[in-house]
Amino acid sequence: MESSRENNSYNNDYERRVIFKEDSWFRQWFSQFRNGSNPWMARYVYALMFLVANLLAWAARDYGRSALTEMERLKGCEGGRDCLGAQGVLRVSLGCFTFYITMFLTTVGTSKLSERRNTWQSGWWSVKIVLWVVFTIIPFLLPSTIIQLYGQIAHFGAGVFLLIQLISVISFITWLNDCCQSDKNAERCQIHVMLLATVAYVVCIVGIIMMYIWYAPEPSCLLNIFFITWTLVLLQLMTSVSLHPKVNAGILTPGLMGLYVVFICWCAIRSEPAGENCIRKATVPTKTDWLTIISFIIAILAMVIATFSTGIDSQCFQFRKGETRSEDDVPYGYGFFHFVFATGAMYFAMLLISWNPHHTMKRWTIDVGWTSTWVRIVNEWLAVCVYLWMLVAPVIWKCRQNS
Repeated sequence: MESSRENNSYNNDYERRVIFKEDSWFRQWFSQFRNGSNPWMARYVYALMFLVANLLAWAARDYGRSALTEMERLKGCEGGRDCLGAQGVLRVSLGCFTFYITMFLTTVGTSKLSERRNTWQSGWWSVKIVLWVVFTIIPFLLPSTIIQLYGQIAHFGAGVFLLIQLISVISFITWLNDCCQSDKNAERCQIHVMLLATVAYVVCIVGIIMMYIWYAPEPSCLLNIFFITWTLVLLQLMTSVSLHPKVNAGILTPGLMGLYVVFICWCAIRSEPAGENCIRKATVPTKTDWLTIISFIIAILAMVIATFSTGIDSQCFQFRKGETRSEDDVPYGYGFFHFVFATGAMYFAMLLISWNPHHTMKRWTIDVGWTSTWVRIVNEWLAVCVYLWMLVAPVIWKCRQNS
């Protein structure tokens, strides 16, 4: 009896210690969550602030006329006309860019959770919200010449964002393919790889056929026919290079890259101005319908999600990827995260003004115009070039080493 009581008391004490440890861990995590000092939760707060900046830029473009009387008091607005439309988008974008580039400069190089800069990254939200509001207001006090200069610089910054996003997408595709081709998962994933690759190629072919039907209904639509046909050629080229014996990259990566390339081609053609004879779907509506509003909201959310997912993918830009991580290491690169959001601020400005500050945009539209079309087409071609180089470069270096 006594031994059983001792065992029961020992078990009860052990359970109390375990529960106490779990409870203390939970309290610590909840305290971090409540105080805003959790680096994982901080990412979503920054993404929410980025979304609000997007919505403010859109409101300044489409509904800024209602605030005209208040803006007439601001010296930098010249009676209000320089704070509306494209100018209003660029001013909001400049404030967002200034905030995130400030966060980049104050957090870049942070590697340990015990550093003070980690507390600044994951906490001090009242100070940072005030800072964000101040940075949003200041551009509306600046003269138009500075805003125009920022608009020219934003073209370059948006291109940097597209390049970072492109590398991130290709790295994810190659990482997924490497996981499936590893020795541990090769046999188990072989059927899944073939199924996923087959679905990817079927979707690519169906997408290309539908683009021919929708956006090239007549033989005179030479430009759209060229865009679609060249996309098909690029898909075949990526597949041929990937299946070459010296490369042997499998069939999954070109299939997934084909989906990405076909999607960019579709977005490029959709960016052509409404009312073109070669775009059946692009009829000019007399009033804003629900489909246009839903498409606009999805585009805004997709832009925020793309910026967020690219910002946390700092590992694909590290030169030394085999390093072991400790518990005190930061979960993601803070500096890179904010740099992506800073360039993303320039990118959403370019989308809202169609890469042209003198282009008049209709309400509830985004990324419409010939400049937007060619930017996406060039981005598609660049994506294929980067992907092919990532396939061919190891073969070239290996041949040089052997020679």
